[in-house]
Amino acid sequence: MDPFIYEQVSRRVVFGTGTRRQVRAEAERLGLKRVVVLSTREQSKHALEVAEILGSGAAGNFSEAVMHTPLEVTERALAVVKAKGADGIVAVGGGSTIGLGKAIALRTDLPQIVIPTTYAGSEMTPILGETSGGRKTTQSTPKVLPEVAIYDLDLTLTLPPALSATSGMNAVAHAVEALYAKDKNPIISLMGSEGIAALARALPRITKQPHDVEARSDALYGAWLCGICLGTVGMALHHKLCHVSAAEQLYASQHAAN
Repeated sequence: MDPFIYEQVSRRVVFGTGTRRQVRAEAERLGLKRVVVLSTREQSKHALEVAEILGSGAAGNFSEAVMHTPLEVTERALAVVKAKGADGIVAVGGGSTIGLGKAIALRTDLPQIVIPTTYAGSEMTPILGETSGGRKTTQSTPKVLPEVAIYDLDLTLTLPPALSATSGMNAVAHAVEALYAKDKNPIISLMGSEGIAALARALPRITKQPHDVEARSDALYGAWLCGICLGTVGMALHHKLCHVSAAEQLYASQHAAN
């Protein structure tokens, strides 16, 4: 066997059905008393529900998260976090919202609870990509790793089949990349193979039956494993190419709007 280094990053995972209802207990476990709930506009309904579950522990909502974590959006969110005197963050959504939570944590060291609604896997990585002036930069730091990830498969049941397939294939790419990354190791390769297998079972069924609970459970489980792969061995060629392409598309869209 080839030499390798395996370093496990500790984080708490709550997985199951209806687990979003445990968010208040998880916040209390972290000693949080005033949290701001983040989301996109499309996910604001879920964010409001989570705020209701938090009760007096919810300090407010910010529902303006967008793709690629633009600096100006982060600055607006930070203003809300500071104005509310927040001592923590709950991010409800996919990569856009989770990225915003990470950007805030990077600047404030506030604890994060993440409730994913897609298969992006960002909640399992210490990676943050941000855009400013049409340029995307990426960094990796333990400061942005969420303290708790709450996986509630109920929140994925309404994810459209096409978006489920896209998000799921993105998760598969995380695991495939981990199989050839420079710092790969046999433990992560096992997780990657298991994650790919789970998503391969689930995605064809989800495209035909979006409310198949067993398939949704497999997909979320697979996405979790694939996210761990990316977060442990880092990015390789696939993600580097995607980040460059995303930045170019963002720059072009901004100029077209002007």
